Amino acid sequence: MPSAAASSPALRRTERAPLNLSALAFRFAAPLTCAGLLVVWEAACRLFAIPALLLPSPLAIVASFSGLSWQVWLGHVWATFSVALGGYVAAIVISVPLGAALASSAVLSRALYPILVVVQSTPVVAVAPIIVVLLGTNDLPRIVITFLIAFFPIVVSTVTGLSATPAELIDLSRSLRARGGRQMMHIRLPYALPYIFSALRVSTTLAVIGAVVAEFVAAERGLGYLIFFSTSYFKVPQAFAALAVLVTLSLVLFRAVSAIQQRLFPWSLRR
Repeated sequence: MPSAAASSPALRRTERAPLNLSALAFRFAAPLTCAGLLVVWEAACRLFAIPALLLPSPLAIVASFSGLSWQVWLGHVWATFSVALGGYVAAIVISVPLGAALASSAVLSRALYPILVVVQSTPVVAVAPIIVVLLGTNDLPRIVITFLIAFFPIVVSTVTGLSATPAELIDLSRSLRARGGRQMMHIRLPYALPYIFSALRVSTTLAVIGAVVAEFVAAERGLGYLIFFSTSYFKVPQAFAALAVLVTLSLVLFRAVSAIQQRLFPWSLRR
């Protein structure tokens, strides 16, 4: 009996070991994959002697950060972040009420939805110089460009979520004499939150893209301006460093929206 009792905990640990390893592999799959890709990238650059003007190695990109002071880097990051955040907030403030109006009125939806599709179908890169000429060279045209890129997914997802509310819930609210405003706030909008937050996560990356496009057209600072300036002077590692900061900024904004949803609306994740 003692031997059996002594062996049973070890047996249980052995049975649990594969589960723990699989859990660790699942948890660290993304970081390990990224690390592996960086190692392969560095090895390929060294093995094939790829010039830094064509493809800098990861170590060369890291070393290029020292080419500018941290104050200069912070200024470029803040310029891009402020424009992306301004256009993103404007997209939310305008798109959610507009989506609610389109979902509530078939006539309004039929009148405005084609116009929204036309606006979204117009290449913003082509329109950006015109917007800069009309609004000047300050932050306002860059925020407008960012808004134009980020707003459409939020509008579409808001309309989709509000329209997907089960009909029985709408009928129940009408039987309880809930008017349109209360029906929208207490039934349709909460049901649409998973759709809206999905669009909000997508629009974070679109907002950063819009800020970079605007900086390519007219800017004196920002990560997009830094990439354009670095490539113009063949400072390719520095351009890749700015690109890495842009990716990090997009990921931070994406995770921030997910954290807000988890913190304030956890039930929308379960739905």
